[in-house]
Amino acid sequence: MPFTRVNSKMVEAQVLPGQRLFSQRGAMLAYRGNVSFTPNVQGGQGGIGSMIGRRLANEATPLMTVEGHGSVMFGHGGHHVHCVDLTGDTLYVEADRLLAFDGSLRQGTMFMGSQGGVMGVIRGQVTGQGLFTTTLQGHGAVAVMAHGGVIELPITPQRPVHVDPQAYVAHRGDVRNKLSTALGWRDMVGRGSGEAFQLELSGQGTVYVQASEEKL
Repeated sequence: MPFTRVNSKMVEAQVLPGQRLFSQRGAMLAYRGNVSFTPNVQGGQGGIGSMIGRRLANEATPLMTVEGHGSVMFGHGGHHVHCVDLTGDTLYVEADRLLAFDGSLRQGTMFMGSQGGVMGVIRGQVTGQGLFTTTLQGHGAVAVMAHGGVIELPITPQRPVHVDPQAYVAHRGDVRNKLSTALGWRDMVGRGSGEAFQLELSGQGTVYVQASEEKL
């Protein structure tokens, strides 16, 4: 169920009988046809166990189930929207950045330390993203929100990518991420570059970076 870009801040999804999608509650802007919107406490294909895990991890953004036959336009807060098509791989993204996603995708959570060790945990604390992040896995489309548009940067074993933690939106693929520091004496005396922390992503995949250092 791919999303069609209406403009930089709106996407449209076709809703077909027997299929469903999930969106952040209140994200419907307009729709055509016979479509229903119901609150959802589980989200995706993860079931009750996954739902409990997300709540414990504070990654349980309120969702609603969208079903019926028609088309729905989504947007939220005037944020820019970027679409990601998954082909069996996993997208790692903060729950509050999810605008809408295909109902066939399995939703879960990941402990930050599992991809970046201790520095992964520190990264979560430094960036204010906490100790867990949301995962979506399978075949389907995801619409994520960002400030100022998004670019996709490929990550290869020979070319890791460094990102400002505040500009990081999401990543996919077989990627390790850790927080690296460049603190020197100039930073200690308030004369540093202001780029003391960077998020280093290495491996094989893609990182999504927004054109702003402002969090949602």
